Amino acid sequence: MKKKVGVVFGGRSVEHEVSVITGLQIIENIDKSKYDVIPIYINKDGKWLTGDSLLDFKNFKENKLNDLKEIVVIPKSNDNKIYTHPEKIKLFGKKILDSIDVIIPAVHGTNGEDGTLQGLFELMNIPYVGGGVLASSVGMDKVVMKSVFKSYDLPVVDYIWFFRKRWNENKENVIKEVEEKLGYPVFVKPANLGSSIGITKAKDREKLEEAIEVAIRYDRKIIVEKSVENPREINCAVLGYDDNLKTSLCEEPLGWKELLSYEDKYVRSNTKGAKGERRVIPADILDNIKEQIEELAKQAFMAIDCRGVARIDFLVQEDKVYINEINTMPGSISYYLWEPMGISFKELINELLEIAFVTYQDKQKNMYSYDVDLFKKIDLANNSAKI
Repeated sequence: MKKKVGVVFGGRSVEHEVSVITGLQIIENIDKSKYDVIPIYINKDGKWLTGDSLLDFKNFKENKLNDLKEIVVIPKSNDNKIYTHPEKIKLFGKKILDSIDVIIPAVHGTNGEDGTLQGLFELMNIPYVGGGVLASSVGMDKVVMKSVFKSYDLPVVDYIWFFRKRWNENKENVIKEVEEKLGYPVFVKPANLGSSIGITKAKDREKLEEAIEVAIRYDRKIIVEKSVENPREINCAVLGYDDNLKTSLCEEPLGWKELLSYEDKYVRSNTKGAKGERRVIPADILDNIKEQIEELAKQAFMAIDCRGVARIDFLVQEDKVYINEINTMPGSISYYLWEPMGISFKELINELLEIAFVTYQDKQKNMYSYDVDLFKKIDLANNSAKI
């Protein structure tokens, strides 16, 4: 009997459109002989919707999503059902539409890749693909992520960070810290965002102020990083769980000078450069650099306790390698890094689902109750509770 897979995509995030593309690519390539797909679309207002029109990308382009039903899921352990939204049924309240055996979250960025969706799935006690709450939240927050990497002696560029409130109250103090600790040029980034949105390079004080004003529109937490000049960006994906890991081929994006923009990453992803290429796979790097990147990728993956697949992005300056960031929900699940190794998109999804089931079964071995007659030992009325 085929298992039912809920593919969740969209979301209240500036990366909404990218998520739709990833979700539909997963649906298109999933092994239909093993799994039945239930598309679950979170629109920009945060409504959860399902319907057959979600299966055709043309309907998104032409805004023909007319058959959608609003649904809810319940954060109740072992309740894997999809219900019609109770407000849509006047007489009988919510109604069961379907049930799901496993979930593939394909929501990028805020309210999806940051651990929020993963927390819901944990409360539902249902298998799901990708990193858990901790890995997702740490991987999303660039400040916490770099702090964790530093604690494992993994190489990251120098940085400082601050809250939006501090900038609004004392801009001069922030600027002074940047100039004294980092100098110019620097990159200014929202701490919790992806797809290069809100990121600006600043080469002087005037540009720094402008860059921060842009970044604080997207996040209350800002990170400023020392620029690595004239680097090569090399990316490598990791697949697996615990220490049972393997690395993909390395890629080098082409046609960028200082920063890969949103358009570079997605709008031009299906176009070719002057020599017919947008990226080089495998990247043309020395064997010792390749081996160093593969090992650092695994270490970064384990440092945040990730599982499933993640893509780790590096900056390479001659013989120096820096971890730029880890993407716990890479666009299109980074299938293009695995296909040249003989792992098709379908096989990649199969392996991700198998990992989800294995790690779920492992979690069920944990004890979730501890029998102790604590209530009889405490008298709250006499203020004798000592815990």
